Amino acid sequence: MNPLLQPFDIAPFQQIKSEHYKPAIKEAITLAKTEIEQIVNNTDTPTFENTTVVLDFTGEKLNRITSIFFNLNSAETNDEIQKIAQEVSPWLSEFRNDITLNEALFKRVKSVFDTKKNLELTPEQSMLLEKQYNGFARNGANLNDDDKAKLRAIDTKLSKLSLQFGENVLAETNAFELHLTDENDLSGLPESAKEAAHQLAKENNKEGWIFTLDYPSYIPFMTYADNRALRKKLALAFGSKGFQNNENNNEKIVLDIVNLRHQRANLLGYKTHAHFVLEERMAETPEKVIEFSNNLLEKAKPAALREFKNLENYAKKLDHIDQLQKWDGAYYSEKLKKELFDLDQEILKPYFKLENVIDGVFEVATRLFDLHFKEVFNVEKYHEDVKTYYVTDKEGNYVSLFYADFHPRKGKRNGAWMTSYKSQQIKNGVNERPHVSIVCNFTKPTKTKPSLLTFNEVTTLFHEFGHALHGMLANTTYNSLSGTSVSWDFVELPSQVLENWCYEKEALELFAKHYETGEVIPMKYVEKIKESASFHEGIQTLRQLSFGLLDMQWHSQNPSEIISVKDFENNAFSETKLYPDVAENCMSTSFSHIFQGGYSSGYYSYKWAEVLDADAFEFFLEKGIFNKEVASKFKDNVLSKGGTEKPMQLYKRFRGKEPKPDALLKRAGLLSD
Repeated sequence: MNPLLQPFDIAPFQQIKSEHYKPAIKEAITLAKTEIEQIVNNTDTPTFENTTVVLDFTGEKLNRITSIFFNLNSAETNDEIQKIAQEVSPWLSEFRNDITLNEALFKRVKSVFDTKKNLELTPEQSMLLEKQYNGFARNGANLNDDDKAKLRAIDTKLSKLSLQFGENVLAETNAFELHLTDENDLSGLPESAKEAAHQLAKENNKEGWIFTLDYPSYIPFMTYADNRALRKKLALAFGSKGFQNNENNNEKIVLDIVNLRHQRANLLGYKTHAHFVLEERMAETPEKVIEFSNNLLEKAKPAALREFKNLENYAKKLDHIDQLQKWDGAYYSEKLKKELFDLDQEILKPYFKLENVIDGVFEVATRLFDLHFKEVFNVEKYHEDVKTYYVTDKEGNYVSLFYADFHPRKGKRNGAWMTSYKSQQIKNGVNERPHVSIVCNFTKPTKTKPSLLTFNEVTTLFHEFGHALHGMLANTTYNSLSGTSVSWDFVELPSQVLENWCYEKEALELFAKHYETGEVIPMKYVEKIKESASFHEGIQTLRQLSFGLLDMQWHSQNPSEIISVKDFENNAFSETKLYPDVAENCMSTSFSHIFQGGYSSGYYSYKWAEVLDADAFEFFLEKGIFNKEVASKFKDNVLSKGGTEKPMQLYKRFRGKEPKPDALLKRAGLLSD
């Protein structure tokens, strides 16, 4: 019996075997096609109810099964799952095309759309109809048969290429280890990093210490290791993922992806992939994104150059370093930060025990939104590390199921993300609540210490939890507009705004307690965290802008003449470059956000959302960071509304006005009061 084909509400992880996926996906595609045929064969005049609504609810079983499969392909993958992913992705791409290129179906959708002005629709219904129609029109419904066939071929290739890209990056990450046996090589490293590396070596039946390209291993080594040659070795390995002369090389894949995306956009009548993508974003056009990025660049670059010069002088004074390299940045920045603010990240870590930070983020959600979290042990998990929680409101009503997966392991890709196993929707009068998950790669506990987070990891947890709240508090009728199904340059607002609580005394005192003594984090540390928040903000802003501009360069022009990924990238980085180029390294070949995730032509949205989040948090600061009135406005107009209205309308309803970048520039120390 295939558990994926039985009715289930909560994902039956422990019953699923790899061999269940293909037959389940195949059958769910057949079922979804039958549902589509029923709409097409309906002889009644197309209406909002019998076409638009019914279409939105089709493919539910397929969505549930594929969300389980692809989430595990990111969080708990293996060779078998990756092989299945390569097989089923073209099926799903073909199925999506079967829907958007179905003339009879589009005819019904268009028929409803054309009578829109005569229908008395709510804003949500109106948005559903508009998005549905655009989903067809923007994805080939108006093409002739030859061009439809070309589009299908392109989409099939793209689905396989992005998967292959991600598999190659994961393989490169797993293939490298820095195995050290001389304790002198560990000079400068904190005890926690040494202990974790020793534990890893032991698990691999080796003497000494092992460091990997997983963030909790990589970042402490780059930040603290005194041995410059070893920092270089690790940095070169990290930066050359997908850029080595082996079977995991991603250079051709990058060029193939950008060319296919460009061809697809042209086929659909758009100048470039970026023009296609941005038509439905707040930013609207590549020109606007580039202008927005260049305006910030103009403000940030003088500060970044000043900061970099100071860092160079500091490294020269300290260690006679003539030329600051990429593998020196984190090391000397940390030393300089410690000197300027008398703040050592390692002194902070004991106050950020993972379990306490989880309790803290829950408490913040309770005070703002009246949510309550109870850990439960009767929910099936895909790995023993995963924690599961029932979320309820103040009346005890069920709000959401919440999964949290915090530590790195072999089958899990790097980074941190939020995802969902079941969308919220209102169907047959029942408000079906969502199943939401966050996945991170935080420092593991060791034999002597619990998982103690760096301050950076604390803000990451709050960030992903902000996304989770957007999913949990969803309260829309249609699942395609629910939760994080919003414009991509709006999706980062809930996550980035929540990070602000990490810098506030009132919030920190709730959870930042020493894991051994229970002592609340001393005020002097809180002040130093706030003081140092804008340390090297110019450099950080430049870095973030460089990624967004690289993404735009790849996608806002015709890429057919590009021969060298590396040369193209160097050219894209010319205005934002601080460090000398490293010939062996290339960012694009492991830039998973834009070549595997959904951020192509959208990486700018992190900075775009920072403008929104700084402006939004200023409202909280004016009224109090736990002010119920402001929190309710944010919940009612942003978190619960999903994509039911245009983002700027929702934002203005919350804030009373459009956002200005001044709050961000002020917070970043790039604008004086």
